[in-house]
Amino acid sequence: MKDYDVRKEFIETLNKCIERPANFEEALLLATANPYEFMLLLKAALFVKEKHFGKIVTYSRKVFIPLTNLCRNKCAYCGFRKEPGMPGAGFLTFEDAMKIVKTGEKLGAKEVLVSTGEKPETKYEEARRFLRKLGYSSTVEYVRDFEEKVLKETEYMMPHTNIGVLTKKEMAELRPLNASMGLMLETISERLMEKGMPHEHSPWKHPKIRLKMIREAGELKIPFTTGILVGIGETWEERIKSLLVIREINREYGHIQEVIIQNFMPEPGTPMENHSPPSPMTFLKTIAIARLIFHGETSVQAPPNLSLSTYQTLLLAGINDWGGISPLTPDFVNIRYPWPRISEVKKVTEELGYILRERLAIYPKYVIEKWFPKTLEYRILKIVDINGLVKREYEQF
Repeated sequence: MKDYDVRKEFIETLNKCIERPANFEEALLLATANPYEFMLLLKAALFVKEKHFGKIVTYSRKVFIPLTNLCRNKCAYCGFRKEPGMPGAGFLTFEDAMKIVKTGEKLGAKEVLVSTGEKPETKYEEARRFLRKLGYSSTVEYVRDFEEKVLKETEYMMPHTNIGVLTKKEMAELRPLNASMGLMLETISERLMEKGMPHEHSPWKHPKIRLKMIREAGELKIPFTTGILVGIGETWEERIKSLLVIREINREYGHIQEVIIQNFMPEPGTPMENHSPPSPMTFLKTIAIARLIFHGETSVQAPPNLSLSTYQTLLLAGINDWGGISPLTPDFVNIRYPWPRISEVKKVTEELGYILRERLAIYPKYVIEKWFPKTLEYRILKIVDINGLVKREYEQF
């Protein structure tokens, strides 16, 4: 049986990172944790999480609306994107989308996650033809009119837009219709843009382009969701630098409401279908280090459906939010991985001594500080309590 030493340097570094957020060198050292040190790392992350967020763990009850799966990027791991002519490729009509939205509202959902492939009209004539037939010149215009329809025809539903890279002008146009918006950074690594790498055929995944949008969302004071994708070929150095640049931007603008730590899962039929996902230890280490980097500066979230049999352990690594979970729609980006039932999430959360509470697509802090457009003020303030969470009478489990 192998015996592991707990290094003095590791303990000293960990103690510093409990007191204040970790820097690059400290985070990199923590990433080298051996099995015994790993347990101490989790304990430290758990302590820091509870110091800042207490016993409350949140989630958003949502529906997922994929308005189109056509995309100008071609990431090597993506199972969502389709080419014109493939089965299921194309656009979702407003009529079909609104049926989902209205059914979701009856089931207690309040978030409408509006997702698309990125600006397919810039690449495909089929996309241009569909939009032109309806009087649109862009996917952004199509999304805008759909979100206006959501607000007109529902009582509590609020859009959260995640449709790829947008200009500042486009974000400003969508701002009055959205509780929050999002764009995954995924990675700071330009190396992953090179030949044979995951983003070789995805020029709009260049980190400089994505960081520009994240910063501009801050200039517009849009509550924003971003995060990293773990296990697509990035190094620990790149992973940590990605988290640190998110922290740097948030310290400047204060708009990043959550950081998603998402584990890569291979999808059949993609170039990376035989690429192994990150090990559980690597993924939990990443979450714990993220917590020690951010402390209470932003929420840290990990999706339960991508660790379905072991997602309870994510709480032990320092997350304080489960993200959006739907009682109706699948996770169209990770279609093979169904969300757990919300009642089950409540059970496993409470088993560890935490309290599961529902939030809106806009996090409680930003509700309290009124980072929302006037167009959403009435529906937000009607259903939140003094802490910015959904009132108990509007929660459903």
